[in-house]
Amino acid sequence: MLFRVDPASSVPLGDQIASCVRGALADGSASPGERLPAARELADSLGVNVHTVLRGYQRLREEGLIELRRGRGAVIVPGARAPDRARLVDSLRTLAAEARRLGLTDEEFLDLARAGLG
Repeated sequence: MLFRVDPASSVPLGDQIASCVRGALADGSASPGERLPAARELADSLGVNVHTVLRGYQRLREEGLIELRRGRGAVIVPGARAPDRARLVDSLRTLAAEARRLGLTDEEFLDLARAGLG
């Protein structure tokens, strides 16, 4: 799995790291059950702080895409749903960014999404 970050981007580095994993899951270059690089190792290779990598990993954990296991590191959630979930999260992030660009608050975006489901 290839990790790339752009320090000049307005997107936080931790979010860029999480996006790399989501993209790899979505395109099939990473698969469920695969172990992610150790946070310290990835931080060194990207030239970022280890806490930045951990923030990205934590975001992925909150999204249900990885499990963080003490002593075993970060592992992509086993099962066939992880790639589909990664694509869905990417789509939601794109929609949320578009809503913000249009001036909607996060709450207005969520209300709109709930209304669309009804």
